[in-house]
Amino acid sequence: MNKIFTSLFTSFCFLSVSAQQVKVSDSAIILKEITVTGYKTVNGVGHLMESKDGIIYAGKKNEVILVDSLDANKAINNTRQILGRIPGLNIVETESGGFTANGIATRGLNPIQSIEMNTRQNGYNISADIFGYNEAYYIPPMEAVSRIEMVRGASSLQFGSQFGGLVNYVTKDAPADKPVEFNTSQTVGSFGLFNSFNSIGGNYKKINYYGFLQYRYIDGYRPNSRQWQLSGFGKIQYKPSAKINAGVEYSLLRNKLKMPGGLTDSMFEVNPKASTRARNWLKSPWNVLTAFANFVPSSNTTISLKTTYLFSSRSLVWRNENGGPEALDETDPVTGTFIPREVGREDMHNLTTELRFSNSYLLGKQKSTVAGGVRYSYAWFKRQGGGEGTTNSDFDLSITGDWGYNLDFTTTNIAPFVENIFRIGDKFTVTPGFRLEYLVSTAKGYKTTDTIKQFPDESRTRTFPLFGIGLEYKPSHNTSIYGNLSQAYRPIDYSQLEPFGVASKIDPNLKDAKGFNTDAGYRGIIKNFLNFDLGVFYLAYNNRIGVLVQTDPLTGNTYSVRKNIANSVHKGIESYIEFNLLKYLNAKSECGLSIFNSFAYINAKYTTGEFKGNRVEAAAKTINRIGLIFNSKQISTTFQVNSVGDAYGDASNVKSSPDPIAGYIPAYTVLDLSATYKFRNYSFKIGANNLTDKAYFTRRTDEYPGPGIIPSIGRSIYIGISAQF
Repeated sequence: MNKIFTSLFTSFCFLSVSAQQVKVSDSAIILKEITVTGYKTVNGVGHLMESKDGIIYAGKKNEVILVDSLDANKAINNTRQILGRIPGLNIVETESGGFTANGIATRGLNPIQSIEMNTRQNGYNISADIFGYNEAYYIPPMEAVSRIEMVRGASSLQFGSQFGGLVNYVTKDAPADKPVEFNTSQTVGSFGLFNSFNSIGGNYKKINYYGFLQYRYIDGYRPNSRQWQLSGFGKIQYKPSAKINAGVEYSLLRNKLKMPGGLTDSMFEVNPKASTRARNWLKSPWNVLTAFANFVPSSNTTISLKTTYLFSSRSLVWRNENGGPEALDETDPVTGTFIPREVGREDMHNLTTELRFSNSYLLGKQKSTVAGGVRYSYAWFKRQGGGEGTTNSDFDLSITGDWGYNLDFTTTNIAPFVENIFRIGDKFTVTPGFRLEYLVSTAKGYKTTDTIKQFPDESRTRTFPLFGIGLEYKPSHNTSIYGNLSQAYRPIDYSQLEPFGVASKIDPNLKDAKGFNTDAGYRGIIKNFLNFDLGVFYLAYNNRIGVLVQTDPLTGNTYSVRKNIANSVHKGIESYIEFNLLKYLNAKSECGLSIFNSFAYINAKYTTGEFKGNRVEAAAKTINRIGLIFNSKQISTTFQVNSVGDAYGDASNVKSSPDPIAGYIPAYTVLDLSATYKFRNYSFKIGANNLTDKAYFTRRTDEYPGPGIIPSIGRSIYIGISAQF
């Protein structure tokens, strides 16, 4: 029976590639070109090598996703299809609710705008401010991305302090053997979707270049949720020799989004597509300019230098959160006009330089590798808000009178770091590491609370030593047993330095949250039919910041104080298994039929404080994604089942509350199906997301883009065509 089954599929695959056969002469053997990539994958999912581009990954839990290998709705950056095979990845889906980048998190951390992640593009930071306002409003369009690299909390030593780890979007590069290559992709879909992506790249003598432009428009799943965006990228690189290359990159985002507002639980039950706001707008233009230079003086040594200047902003005009989602945005029957909207604006500037080096050297009879460097960053951030806007419905940022608050923040950071791979025999490595973080944070300006203007003048200086160690044992060339322990911290962010009440206080001894990540697992590739990574983790997150009500012992008066209030522990299982049946039956099969399972069990609870024993907000206990993939040279299809367990909107774990952020987030299951057909230099794609039209949500919010529940998108379809010339 196995022989008949294998024969049928082999015949089908032979027909699909027969047009691509190449004749060779009897007197010559033409070998396939081999490219050293620095990662191992099966069916587009794998892990990084021990070291790559001067960065050490030995002993660290990591994944690599090759984006071109995926069947997914890349026109709208459908995160659960593109990154869904990362175990335990929690996704807050607000793409149609007022943001253009769905937030992500791992291990039960906060996924909103990827605030717990170190978000990078081509190795440099692209979030607003990695220390004071670490929110990602921009990621590159997935049609421009070649691969996505993710490293769990152990990335805190090489990249920075984040508990959630690193996600790095690596854009495509110029073709190595063409002076010009042009790619275009056009997609249309439900809710008025139109997406146009176009790129050009090539090599001329010692210069290579690559750039893209993407335009996307969508009316939106709900009323009042239309949006458009323009993304662009340009890179030019000069390579005078095999040892030296240098270049510049520039990324931009321009957009305008309408925010349909949030819903109460009862509103959501009646109609999840309802909108409570028609006058809410947001835009977040992004600019990132990077200059880089790489020097390879020998086969054992690399030196790289990157300097990045991020200059971006976020502006909104909205019917604010006062009254919650129940307060409908309607005209006053007496005046016949709307109430004035609120206007806010934030300007972000961040100048960062990272110098990295690596060197491989002999220690006894074994080759060891040291990698290190230093990061210098200066960020300045201006936040203005509470301005009284117009009673109109258009995108108008003009205000009457003064701002309700006008604050200036800065952060200076210097961070040297080093790690070393010590090889003990041919199969075992020990990788200790160290990072020293020096931070200076300031806050100045004013904020009006209860008609009283307050003038904060905060300045905090602190130093954090971070240690870590990774172990890895390789029982075979393609399998390994790994373990890692790394310290991490989350700096006090800008909002936590703001005054928040006339009688309220900020604890002068307020500390940055700190803790550690530890994980262990077994991963590998068996021939070309099995890919697996099975592991456990434990994350300690201490000194969480919150607000408590206290009593003055002298006066008996109560007051609010912002201070460190609780610790939490996150522990569980992360596993990924992918089995290719056709490759197992016939290793030479030109086709593949795979089933994968990405599963995580996460037990995230508070261990101290007022909510001791409660689950951490937004932390689903189980995240399970199962997929079936068929692929040949011309056809590929993916069917994916996404099941995410229940969660709570805040630490109180109440099922319902007048507070729009507090309440239950039910479990949900959504189905996605995508397919691609390739013919010569053309690709045709079609798919459907949320096949059963499941009504669900992943976020509650007490402010924009709500307040209240932000529904996720219902059933949608898309169809597109791509071409390469």
